[in-house]
Amino acid sequence: MRLVRQNYSNGVIGGSFSRVRGTARPAPTRPRTNNRPTRPARTAITLLTVTALAAGCGETPSTTPKPAAGQQLLKAPPARAMDTYATKLRQEQRARATAAKRWGLSEPPLPAPPAPEQKPRISTRKGFEVDDHEGLPPVFTTIPTKDKVVFLTIDDGAEKDPAFLRMMSELKIPYTAFLSDYLIKEDYGYFRKMQDRGVVLNNHTLNHRYMPNLSYERQKREICGMQDVIEKRYGKRPTLFRPPFGNYNEDTLRAARACGIKAAPLWNEEVFVDRWDYRELDRDLHPGDIVLSHFRGREHWKGTMPDMVRRFLKLVTDKGYAVARIEDYL
Repeated sequence: MRLVRQNYSNGVIGGSFSRVRGTARPAPTRPRTNNRPTRPARTAITLLTVTALAAGCGETPSTTPKPAAGQQLLKAPPARAMDTYATKLRQEQRARATAAKRWGLSEPPLPAPPAPEQKPRISTRKGFEVDDHEGLPPVFTTIPTKDKVVFLTIDDGAEKDPAFLRMMSELKIPYTAFLSDYLIKEDYGYFRKMQDRGVVLNNHTLNHRYMPNLSYERQKREICGMQDVIEKRYGKRPTLFRPPFGNYNEDTLRAARACGIKAAPLWNEEVFVDRWDYRELDRDLHPGDIVLSHFRGREHWKGTMPDMVRRFLKLVTDKGYAVARIEDYL
């Protein structure tokens, strides 16, 4: 059985009638006894009919009709909608630039692309499988995508910095939280504010134990117990679970599945206040990488959570990446 051991710190009608056969004959001197139009009149009607049909089939007339006096040509609704959308984008970019300056960033974060209509197929990363992985939640460190995005995930819940909430809200940076009850229970309200800002709260067990050392039943209590806490306090049972320290075995994933977990995302990079740690040998970001950080402050770090966010955003933005919601891709 393989175990993953990861240190927590570490997109003119073409001449069709240019020539009319025959010539118009002079009108007869005797009056007509029926209502049929004259030949020139029939010819004119024919020409008008052909022109109308051509226009209806999508051909472009040689001149653009002008509105009559006192009338105006209406703009197409899609054009107005695009103008509105462009205006909204400009406003958001200005607001983001202002917020970036206020929070000490040299460049504003890049906006994430729209969420994909078709979600990527998620599978367990090679080498991260347990002996009998079929039907168990996939374990992965990167989400397959061509979008130049990364996903920020933050674990445990020890630090409860109000400045961090304001910073992420003003910069509109999405992230996902993986919470442990023994750390958040002293202030459930802090994470309710986080949820109100659109952050999804996920499962990191009740007590942050090293899961492979526990029996199946104890692992299930740790995971299902945290499911119950999040549902009771925040109204919804999570579908994502991250094992403490990134360590798990087959029992961990079986217990997670039994508790309603659909996937177990790990991480490909970890960011601290003073450095980045990498899983890959190239020590670089890749499209779809999951980045780990923690709820930590000066007690554990050489700085604050906003300091960590500044380091995170500087590298991500310098390399041309945006930060996206991991839930949009799962």
